[in-house]
Amino acid sequence: MTRLACIDIGTVTARLAVADVEGGRVVRLAKHSEICNLGQDVDATGRLNDEAMGRVLACVRSYVESAREAGAVAACCTLTSAARDAENAPVLGAELDALGLDPLIIPGQVEGALTFLGVTHDFPGQNVLVADNGGGSTELACGRTREDGSLDLRFVRSVDVGCRRVTEKFLSADGPDDESAVARAHEFAAAAFGPAVREGGLLAAGTEGAAADAPATLVVTGGTVTSLVAVKKELEPYDPAQVHLATLSREDLEELERRLASLTVDERAALPGLAPKRAPVILGGVAAVLELMRQTGFTQLTVSESDLLFGLAVAAETTLAGKESPVGWGPTMRMLR
Repeated sequence: MTRLACIDIGTVTARLAVADVEGGRVVRLAKHSEICNLGQDVDATGRLNDEAMGRVLACVRSYVESAREAGAVAACCTLTSAARDAENAPVLGAELDALGLDPLIIPGQVEGALTFLGVTHDFPGQNVLVADNGGGSTELACGRTREDGSLDLRFVRSVDVGCRRVTEKFLSADGPDDESAVARAHEFAAAAFGPAVREGGLLAAGTEGAAADAPATLVVTGGTVTSLVAVKKELEPYDPAQVHLATLSREDLEELERRLASLTVDERAALPGLAPKRAPVILGGVAAVLELMRQTGFTQLTVSESDLLFGLAVAAETTLAGKESPVGWGPTMRMLR
């Protein structure tokens, strides 16, 4: 059994997983997450903000130390949408390298495949659509896990719709948000998701025009949907066991969207179950996920805690062992001890 550390730096959160992996199977995984908002102003400027990079570096420095203390033998580090969009991302990369990491800005296709790998162990043999709804983008991956554990991944696409991107484009910095602002957010998401849904045959099974191998289940990962479950259940403190594999209906999201739009950001931050730092972007996230449901025809989604970090841990272990990763891509590992 190998203990590994996986660090993923997203548009909103920076996350650490310390995982025990054996033979391509995650035996144990402990996650830590901090909202650093690396994507602050990236959509408008095309550059990473100096303060945002400082927040990320302070967080990741603590993650590297925590990984060593936990006994991880090696670490990998990935960056996603905000770093993909920013012209000065190499500046952050050099600072991460100085911390003893080999940071990789991964394409949306890889991000989606890793999330699919992490999610689908809970849905063996089922045709599923996995959506990783982040701060700057949403990765869509559709397929199934075969009986031998290999992936039949027939479509992967990264779409530039995420909670921070939608917020910065259309929504108020302090709320409430009027119906026209929310409607413009939906129009933006619909225009982005629609072509991917048509090209990938992502309409829900049983809906008019759905393909013969249409997905029967929509599984969504990311801080928006986990937070919505926590708000719905008023979870204080947050309890992953009550969130993982919980379901949200389209009506749930419509009700939550109306409720959040009527509140100021400070009022959203006070809601039981919602991390205060996520309050500024939660409405943008709801609009994105709700529009995805409308475009695909799903009336219910399942929330998964087994996200990119889970898939990254599997890919890291196979790469360290000199084997091919299940998704055909592996991170660069740096030894910690």
